[in-house]
Amino acid sequence: MKATFLLTSLTFLGVTFSFSQNTFSGKVIDAFSRQPLEDVSIWGYGIDSTQLVSVTDQNGYFILNSQLNNKQLTTNLVGYKTKSFQFNSSYPTLIVLEPSNIQLKDIIVNTKSTVPFNNISKVDVTLKPVRNTQELLRMIPGLFIAQHAGGGKAEQIFLRGFDCDHGTDIQLSVDGIPINMVSHAHGQGYADAHFIIPETINTIDFAAGPYYANHGNMNTGGYVQFSTYKNIPKSLFQVEAGNFNTFRNLFMIDLLKKNKDKESAFVAVDVNYTDGPTINKQFFNRINVFGKYNLYISNSTDLSISISGFKSKWNASGQLPERAVVDRSVERFGSLDPSEGGNTERYNANIQLLRHLQDGASWTNQLFYTKYAFNLYSNFSFYLKNPVTGDEIKQAETRNVFGINSQHKKTKYYNAVSLTSTFGGGFRIDDIRNSELSSVEKRVFIAYKQLGDIKELNAFAYTQQQVTVGKLLLEAGMRIDYFNFNYADHLNVSNQPGQQKAIISPKFIAQYTFNPTIQLYSKLGKGFHSNDTRVVVANSGTSVLPAAYGADLGVILKPNKNIYLDIALWSLYLEQEFVYVGDEGIVEPSGETLRKGIDLNARLQLSKRLFANLSINYSKGKALKEEKGNNYIPLAPELSSTGGMTYKTAKGFSSNLSYRFIKNRSANNDYSIEAKGYFLVDMAFNYTQKKYALGLSIENCFNVKWNEAQFATESRVFNEPNSVTELHFTPGSPLFAKLKFTLFIK
Repeated sequence: MKATFLLTSLTFLGVTFSFSQNTFSGKVIDAFSRQPLEDVSIWGYGIDSTQLVSVTDQNGYFILNSQLNNKQLTTNLVGYKTKSFQFNSSYPTLIVLEPSNIQLKDIIVNTKSTVPFNNISKVDVTLKPVRNTQELLRMIPGLFIAQHAGGGKAEQIFLRGFDCDHGTDIQLSVDGIPINMVSHAHGQGYADAHFIIPETINTIDFAAGPYYANHGNMNTGGYVQFSTYKNIPKSLFQVEAGNFNTFRNLFMIDLLKKNKDKESAFVAVDVNYTDGPTINKQFFNRINVFGKYNLYISNSTDLSISISGFKSKWNASGQLPERAVVDRSVERFGSLDPSEGGNTERYNANIQLLRHLQDGASWTNQLFYTKYAFNLYSNFSFYLKNPVTGDEIKQAETRNVFGINSQHKKTKYYNAVSLTSTFGGGFRIDDIRNSELSSVEKRVFIAYKQLGDIKELNAFAYTQQQVTVGKLLLEAGMRIDYFNFNYADHLNVSNQPGQQKAIISPKFIAQYTFNPTIQLYSKLGKGFHSNDTRVVVANSGTSVLPAAYGADLGVILKPNKNIYLDIALWSLYLEQEFVYVGDEGIVEPSGETLRKGIDLNARLQLSKRLFANLSINYSKGKALKEEKGNNYIPLAPELSSTGGMTYKTAKGFSSNLSYRFIKNRSANNDYSIEAKGYFLVDMAFNYTQKKYALGLSIENCFNVKWNEAQFATESRVFNEPNSVTELHFTPGSPLFAKLKFTLFIK
C-alpha cells in the first residue's frame, strides 16, 4: 500500500511539473570522429549565480532552461578543450569539441549526477587502454575476477564482499543488451562478456548497490553498463603476439568516412588464439565480429543498429586439489582430467531509436535479440561418486532471448527548481531449449541428470524523479518486476505447474554539493536476484525473488585541483544467499547475510604527465542465523586494493605500472580452509603516432606463484581410499609478455 502511494505521488509530481517553463536542447560531438560526447558539463550564469546548468547524456544531448537564452555558456570535459558559446533557442545548438591532454583539474564534482564513477571512468579508459575483455571488468573499482576453465568460460566475479559466482549479484549489459543469462546451465546470472571487442567500448557506467530504478534483476552488489562507439576516428589493423603461443588480430574498418553528422558505420573483427600456460595445451580460439550503423534521421531523431557474432572453443586443465600438487602426483600447471573444456557462441541484434521531443523530453526505444549456445565439460570432484568412470559432467543449452526497453525522460524548470522525470518499462523473454546436465567420460555421454526446456519472462516498469533545488539533489525511484517461470522436464512425465512472482523495489538518493570541492550523498534502495527457474518450479515458488536492502553514506572531495576522492560507508542485507552446486544442477539456499564495508577511490595528478590511481575496498560479511565462528561467507573478499601510476608524454609515449591485491579469506563457513590472497604487478608501454602504434604489456612482472580461482571442495583422486575436503584451485598465469603493433588507416 505504501509503495503504491509513493508511486502515485511521484507520477503526480512529474505531471504537475510538466506544465512548467520551456526547455531547449543541444548536442556535443567530437571534432574528428563526430562521436557524441557523454558527461560534458555546461557551465554558465544561471538563475542565481555561475553554476553547472546541464550535463550531456549518453547520446551527447543536453537540456537548458529557457532563461539561459542568449547567455554565454562554457563546456567542460576531461580530455577536451573548453569551448564558450552563446546559446540561442531559436535554432539547434551543435557544439564541436577538440581533444586535448588529460588533466585531472577538468573533473568536476557533479551536482547533477548520482553516479560518481562516471566522473573518473573517462580518465581511466584514456590513460590505460584495455588489452582484453578481462581488463574491461578490472577497470571497475573493487571488482576482481578469476578464470578457471581455460579462458573460454565466464569469469568468477568478486565485488563488495560478494562472491558473485559468474554474475548472480552483479548486473552486466552492453548497449542495453543484458549479458547475464538467467537460469543458465552453469549458474544463475552467468555473464560471459567475451563477445565484447574491447576497442569498441566508448564508456563504462558503473555504480555499486541497488539504488537505480532502471536496473533490475542481479543488481544487488552493483551494475556495469558498457556502451560502444557510434563512430570511430579512423580504421586500423592490429596484431599481437605473446608467450604461450598467444596471437590476436584486430580489424576495425570505418565504412562511411564522409558526412558522419548524418550517418556512420563501422565493423570490427577480433581473432584470438592461445595455448595457455598449462601443460595440456588449451587450443583456445575465439572470433568476434561487431558491426554498427547510425543514422541521424533528423536533428531530433537518431537510429542505431548493431549486430555481433562470437564463437569460442577451448580445452581446460581444471582445478587441482592442494594435496595432489604437494605430493607431486600432478604438476602445478598439470591436470587430473585434461578432457575438460567447452565451446560457446552468441549472436546479437540491437535496434535503438532515440527521439528528442519538444520541451526537453526524449523517448528511447530498444529492441534486441540474442541467440546463444553453450557446452561445458567440468570435473570438480574427480572420482568421488564414480570411482571407475569419474565425475565429469556436461552442462549445455541453446537459448533465444527477446527484449524490449522503452524510456521517456523529461527535464523541466520551475524558477530555481529543476525536475527530471523518467518513466520506463519493457520485458525480456528467455526461451531455453535442452538445458542439460549429464554424466560423461572424456566428453562421451553416459546418462542424463537433468534435461528440459525453460521459459522465463521478466516484465518491468519503473519511474525515477530527480529534483534539484540549488545545491540539493533528491532522487526517488520505484520499480516493479513481474516474473513467470515455466520448466518442461524431459525426464519426468508429470511436470509441475509454472510459477509467477512480482517484487516492488523503492530507491532514494539525496546529495548536497557544498561547493565545487565537496559533496555529501546518501543512498537507500532495495534490489533482488531471481532464483533459477528449475529450482523455483521444483520448490513450488518458494525463495523466488529474495531482496537485497542497501545503504550508502559517502563524500566526494577535491581538496585541490589535482586530487579526486570518493569515500563511501555501506551496508547490504540479503534475504537469501544462493550457492550453485554444478555437479547436481541445484541452487542451495544458505540463508540471510549482512555485509558492511568502506570503499575508497582516489585519482591523483602528480605532475603534468604523471597520474596515479588507488582503490581500497574493505568489507565484513556474516551469515546471520549461524553461530559465531561458523558464520563466514565462503570466498567473500574482505580487503582488496588496486592502483597504479601512468606516465603520458605529448609525443605519444605512455607507460603504466599497476597492481592488484586481495587478502587471504575463508573458503568455507568456519575458516578451516583458507583461500590464498595475492599481490600482482603488471606493466605496459605504448608509443603512438599518427600512422602507427607500438605496445608491450607484461602481466605478473615478478612471476608470482598465485592461485586464481579457489574453492573448498570434497574430492577423491583416482585410487585414493577416502575423500578429502580441502582447497582446490586453478593456478594463476605466470609472467606473460605480449607485443602489439597497430597500423592506422585513413
